[in-house]
Amino acid sequence: MNGRNLWFWRLWDHVLWRRRIPDEILIENACLPDRDNTTQIRLRLYRPKSAASPAPALVWLHGGGYILGTPAQDDVCCIQYAREAGLIIASVDYRYAPEHPYPIPLEDSYAALKWAAAQAAQLGIDARRMAVGGESAGAGLAAALAQLARDRNEIRPVFQLLVYPMLDDRTSLRTDMVAHGHYTWNQASNRFGWESYLGQPCGADDVPDYAVPARRADLSGLPPAWIGVGTLDLFHEEDIAYARRLQDCGVECELVVVPGAFHGFDLFTPRLQVVRDFRTSQVAALKRHLFPGS
Repeated sequence: MNGRNLWFWRLWDHVLWRRRIPDEILIENACLPDRDNTTQIRLRLYRPKSAASPAPALVWLHGGGYILGTPAQDDVCCIQYAREAGLIIASVDYRYAPEHPYPIPLEDSYAALKWAAAQAAQLGIDARRMAVGGESAGAGLAAALAQLARDRNEIRPVFQLLVYPMLDDRTSLRTDMVAHGHYTWNQASNRFGWESYLGQPCGADDVPDYAVPARRADLSGLPPAWIGVGTLDLFHEEDIAYARRLQDCGVECELVVVPGAFHGFDLFTPRLQVVRDFRTSQVAALKRHLFPGS
């Protein structure tokens, strides 16, 4: 993926992903300083007008291979989470590679998580019921964010929602997957995204802590997870492996595998029953973990 193509996809992202906002959902923007107080991070906040206060919250991270994307591209799923689960959603406009490689996107995400907890009273958030989530690279960031939050022990999410997460740079090195013809995100794209984010070749031994979630040796103590992926997704095997490792470490993890689904399938055909079932499973998991005992 050359620079010209990268800028084309960024333009496509900003123009095409616009959606009509339902009357019952209030969407606002907020800004917070980054960790070093050098720039402002924008949040896109989704709030159901009828939500109880305080309400659980989901810190959401959009996809885009660590190299592109904007919170508005996920209006559809964030509105659905807010409306059907009664959540306040804070979608993070984190900075992305190659201009801003690791750890900047992860630190932006952590700053947003801390800010949401610190501003809980003003935002109507129950800081004891906060989750992290995302899709694709955003889900990879959410998995890393859960790991980082566990170790820093300042704010502890109670759940992680990982929609076809991008978890392992070593997948880019697998020669047996090159000819599979993966839709929307293939081996070449994957390698470009990871190397832009890491600032070094995929598979290197000295990968930084939290940069590649699947490289973490000990997954114990992480919050319960929901992981969903299709069988035709480039991330199919790495996602199943991560789910099983979570389970082996005593972490509750619901794994949903969709036969015949490619990467991002739910974004292209939202009215299909298989897509509706996929999203319904996510909403049910959010309700189960953020409304315990309901």
